[in-house]
Amino acid sequence: MTRKTIDSGQRSGKRPVLAVLHQERSSAGRVGQILAERGFALDIRRPALGDPLPQTLAGHSGAIVFGGPMSANDPDPFIRAEIDFIGVALKENAPFLGICLGAQMLVRQLGGLVAPHPDGLTEIGWYPLEATERGRQILPAWPAMVYHFHREGFALPEGAERLATAEHYPNQAFRYGENAWGIQFHGELTRAMMHRWVVHGASRFELPNAQLGARHLEGRFDYDAPLRQFMESFLRLVFERAEAGCAAA
Repeated sequence: MTRKTIDSGQRSGKRPVLAVLHQERSSAGRVGQILAERGFALDIRRPALGDPLPQTLAGHSGAIVFGGPMSANDPDPFIRAEIDFIGVALKENAPFLGICLGAQMLVRQLGGLVAPHPDGLTEIGWYPLEATERGRQILPAWPAMVYHFHREGFALPEGAERLATAEHYPNQAFRYGENAWGIQFHGELTRAMMHRWVVHGASRFELPNAQLGARHLEGRFDYDAPLRQFMESFLRLVFERAEAGCAAA
């Protein structure tokens, strides 16, 4: 098992955020850094490597399920376990964020469809993003370009609000209820993480609509600063109730 807790280095009194990762070398990256800056520790678990998931989130400020190379439709037991675990977060009305694969797992938990693009198109690299009117009401400033690395997308689950859209994959961000959020794009990558993804994922750059690795790295110089600013605001929004509860305690 690889379960571990990363302390934020601050004695904030906040309960940790559960971070579900999918590979041995996976990292919470920028998301972990931003949460640490806000006084949250991370309880990191990798169910794909045998780590258990909690039966309740009473001891956590919320949960984040990150991306991975697998599919939310795969039959692996850990995939089913993670989808079922998201039901715990929904039942307890705990803050939850799904990123890429994590968003697709949230969709599966809500009874929605996860599938490849009908024309086989991917989003691997930097692509335009457009916030919906509802998205701008909830969070005024959205980045114009975001980073992707996926071959599947999802239908908007019944009862969910679309917050952002794009040309080939219209469901880019959504909220379900007050505390469950999903984003198809990656805002967590540090520069080192992007370099690793470009090296290890190079075989995917030949897929339809994918960008070559050089464009991934070049795009970071142009588009990453607004994406980081967005993630700071977005994570504050996702976990604002946890922070408010700590302040009131």
